[in-house]
Amino acid sequence: MPTLNLQDIPRVKNITKEEFISSYFKPQKPVVIERFIEDWPAYNKWNLDYMKTIAGDKTVPLYDDRPVDYKDGFNEPHAKMKMSAYVDLLKSEPTKYRIFLWNILKEIPQLQQDFSYPDFGLKLMKSLPMLFFGGRDSHTFMHYDIDLANIFHFHFEGKKQCILFDQKQNDYLYKIPHSLITREDIDFSNPDFEKWPALQHAKGWTCELNHGEVLYMPEGYWHYMKYLTPGFSMSLRAIARHPKNLGKALYNVLVMRHFDNLMRRVKGQNWIDWKNEQAIKRTEKSF
Repeated sequence: MPTLNLQDIPRVKNITKEEFISSYFKPQKPVVIERFIEDWPAYNKWNLDYMKTIAGDKTVPLYDDRPVDYKDGFNEPHAKMKMSAYVDLLKSEPTKYRIFLWNILKEIPQLQQDFSYPDFGLKLMKSLPMLFFGGRDSHTFMHYDIDLANIFHFHFEGKKQCILFDQKQNDYLYKIPHSLITREDIDFSNPDFEKWPALQHAKGWTCELNHGEVLYMPEGYWHYMKYLTPGFSMSLRAIARHPKNLGKALYNVLVMRHFDNLMRRVKGQNWIDWKNEQAIKRTEKSF
């Protein structure tokens, strides 16, 4: 049975700023750092029960893996629930519902006391620490971030599978035009190569993240995340530094996003269907 062409993301126990810049940031390679945050209060405190205690009365936005609908606004949630009920759901049964891009500074300011902004030699955006939660077997679509930022992804409780590709693999990934995702019906944890033959040519990276580990994802890297057990992660980000990526980020934020929203309003579901067809045609033409 063929599988994706993935190599293990390198792992280090710890790392200095100088080592990180020279070995991973400059060559734009991912790395998992295993013991970087053991001095954070969050390392011992942060689990689902703690989040239920500290944020149980907050109403949280939930997302599942349904395909994009033209009526959906940008990042519009599919459901809402109290955090206490959501944690109970995560712990009781598999669920597709995830939380993503939840700004903890805004919602629960005291959580800021549980971590510090690490010095990796990059300037982190301190107003944007985001939390991501998921139940067993829930997953994100393969996507990259609109600002092509450098991302440091800190995982808490349980295990999470991560699959990464750099932007050089775009021709093989069935990328949806005018968007930041691939075809949503591809299961990257078990892809059907008869249906998606180009995927066999893509070269990527993989890891399983455990509690307290941090994954560095370089600028503009595609990422697919699957929760092997219920858990959550926090992302800190630093602005794209490479001029080409900075230019793409500005285009995505200032032009692409607005153009896509306009076309959804004008053409409705026909726009979504056309984009999905183009993802196949363009990929098959290029390989």
